[in-house]
Amino acid sequence: MCTGNDGPCLCDTWVFCGNKEACGSRFGECWLKKQKDTLSPDRQEAGKSVSWTSGIIFWKGEGIVEMETEYGTLHTKLFPDCAPHSVTYILELLNLRHCAGCQIYGAENLGQSWDSQGNHIKDAPCGPPFALIQGVLEAEGTPFKKIPVEACPTIRRGSVAWVGSGPEFFIISLANHEEWKNSYTVFGSVLPEDMEVLGIFVVLTTFS
Repeated sequence: MCTGNDGPCLCDTWVFCGNKEACGSRFGECWLKKQKDTLSPDRQEAGKSVSWTSGIIFWKGEGIVEMETEYGTLHTKLFPDCAPHSVTYILELLNLRHCAGCQIYGAENLGQSWDSQGNHIKDAPCGPPFALIQGVLEAEGTPFKKIPVEACPTIRRGSVAWVGSGPEFFIISLANHEEWKNSYTVFGSVLPEDMEVLGIFVVLTTFS
């Protein structure tokens, strides 16, 4: 579907009919499609009564969303392969064209536990402080459903993840947190070049 490093994916979405009873003769069919805009894909019916399952595949330069802050813009690469429910929520949020209520409200610095690259310092405690940014991704006046916990990578420096099932609270990690195991759903990662913006939050936002 993708042509390596030379260009975007020829097909960027897939649909699969995996319910034998509901699909009938179409059971097992898998189709590849191309969207005009992968961040605003064409949507059909949804719910338990729908027999088809669908997903998105982002090329390495695609699937990047922006969060504008007073200190700079954060570009986040989404992970639809391991957090499809979370990415669907983010795409729905983008379609609202506003996010009143979305905010970053707190920050904890690296303290004496992690070095400047987010690596844990030997024999140091794992916090507090816990080296993270805290925020909310919930549009005011828009009802939401709890997002199921999804199987994603361990939290690393730059990881964006829900606290619990989301979407009320999220964190952006400034350090590698192997000790947290699978306690959070990682649904994206801030691009390395934007980590400096997070450093400003640590200095100027709330507590450390």
